[in-house]
Amino acid sequence: MPKQKTKSSAKKRFKLTGTGKIKRKHAFKSHILTKKTKKRKLKLTHDTLVHKSDENSIKEQLCLK
Repeated sequence: MPKQKTKSSAKKRFKLTGTGKIKRKHAFKSHILTKKTKKRKLKLTHDTLVHKSDENSIKEQLCLK
């Protein structure tokens, strides 16, 4: 039986916290920033956690299940 491979796109986008939750970055912060307010861009800068309903599929992609 061959080893299961991790999805390259998932390993670049997600990190595990110490408690086993999954961290992600916000979207819409890479270009066309002139029309976005300073407040909106600042909020998009900070990392957040993946929603509970998406955790299982991401853990499968990261070969954690």
